[in-house]
Amino acid sequence: MTNAAYYLKSNVLAEPLVDSWYAWAHLIPPATAARNLTERHLRIMESYIESPEAHIAAVKNPALLGGPFMDFDRNRVEAVRCLRDRTLTERSHLMSLSRSIEQLDTLLREKAAGFSLEALYPDIPACLQGYVELIYDLNSNPSFRLIEPLLYKSPFYDTSLQTIMLSEIGSDDRPFVLSTPRIDTGDSVQLQIPFASAQLDALFRMKTSAAPLAAILDTLGLTGAEARRFEEFFTEDAPAPYAKYEGEGARWRYFGHACILLETPKVSVLLDPVLSYTYESTISRYTYDDLPEVIDYALITHNHQDHIMFETLLQLRQRIRTIVVPRSGGGALQDPSLKLLLQNCGFQNVIELSEMEEIGFDRGSITAVPFLGEHGDLNVLTKSAYLLRIDKHRLLFAADSCNISPKLYEHVHREIGDVDAFFVGMECDGAPMSWIYGPLLTQRLERAKDHSRRLAGSNYERALDMVDQFHPKEVYVYAMGQEPWLNHVMSIKYTDKSNPIIHSNNLIQTCRSRGLIAERLFGEKEILLP
Repeated sequence: MTNAAYYLKSNVLAEPLVDSWYAWAHLIPPATAARNLTERHLRIMESYIESPEAHIAAVKNPALLGGPFMDFDRNRVEAVRCLRDRTLTERSHLMSLSRSIEQLDTLLREKAAGFSLEALYPDIPACLQGYVELIYDLNSNPSFRLIEPLLYKSPFYDTSLQTIMLSEIGSDDRPFVLSTPRIDTGDSVQLQIPFASAQLDALFRMKTSAAPLAAILDTLGLTGAEARRFEEFFTEDAPAPYAKYEGEGARWRYFGHACILLETPKVSVLLDPVLSYTYESTISRYTYDDLPEVIDYALITHNHQDHIMFETLLQLRQRIRTIVVPRSGGGALQDPSLKLLLQNCGFQNVIELSEMEEIGFDRGSITAVPFLGEHGDLNVLTKSAYLLRIDKHRLLFAADSCNISPKLYEHVHREIGDVDAFFVGMECDGAPMSWIYGPLLTQRLERAKDHSRRLAGSNYERALDMVDQFHPKEVYVYAMGQEPWLNHVMSIKYTDKSNPIIHSNNLIQTCRSRGLIAERLFGEKEILLP
């Protein structure tokens, strides 16, 4: 079998893991990874070991979706105990880094009183020495800046923790990634290779280009039973050829959530790549099989797990020529650099765009547009909406922007003018700020304050104000987390009485009453631009 040329099956699930936990954007930078280890992973593991029945019951309760509960039955207690014990034994350096961040916060609260910070540098915890700069804001509130490039070169960034778990998938059901580790049940293969390894490019290239199995087995060092399991992930059947867009205008296709592919005969742009695999389903969808061989630009709007998915990006790395990300805030714990993160994961051409910066391409351009809200009032700069110009067409992708300052978009409109199509996220309930950022906090935030600082997109009034501002002919609500293949990162279940559905329905109805094309996107959609 290994002497023939084979393709990687379209339904092979490839989950990137960091120390057995699903790799999302806060598990790769050393500082945020350390905080998540101590303040999320260890806490959840201890809770499950102590009371698996409570977790089993919580997972079945729709009101607790997305909570800190493992989606395991009682049979996984010993496996989780082993993972917990291994973490305590082998990850002491990351636990020390997490404790040091707490100690540094305490030091600044107790001793930084507006006088020079120079005297405090010797008191910085030992493992953070040389990796932080102590700072004040203009009102003498103390904080610190992480020197991220050096942290990626330090022992705290350990690529030996990075693995890829391969298995076959046949449905949309997957455990929620923030609360459930991935434990091998015997039907998967774990590739012990760093995310930056070119071996992954060779493997995922086999989705569209056949290659001898012997070569890839040798490259990955697989033998015995593991090699035999690995061979089951391949087929001699070629995937259906991709139908490249060859029209005179352009075409956009909706792949689910905030993932949209815009194509001309010469250029392809993919926004927020989050894709489904190919398998039988009652919901029509585009998948990895519906992407071009070359993606000229991949655009990332912000650093949340449903908009930057490494599971997708690593599989597309060998196709992506340029990846465009928002410029980071420069060392804030809650705002790690996406450029540094992606470069350390093997992406070669990463461009940062600041607000209102533009890059051009054949017949068009990409402009970064300010993005407010959805980050719990934290100082997070790594977020951007995008205006795409193709010939005379202008499409504004606002992602989860929350129009909390309408005057902003008056200023933006003055610069970019009207748009033809407007895409806006309206998940207007939003989780509390601590849902994502809780492990980074070193002091407990009162529940009322936490729940007031939601990770929410625009409601009806705010979205309509943006429509009034940009005068689009077409309005599309997207990034709602409705597609079931997003459940493992979103854990959202809407009903007709859910606020996001009510508000988006109202927006659609109002827009249609004005003669606009308006729709809440779901599953798949294709539009041709003349």
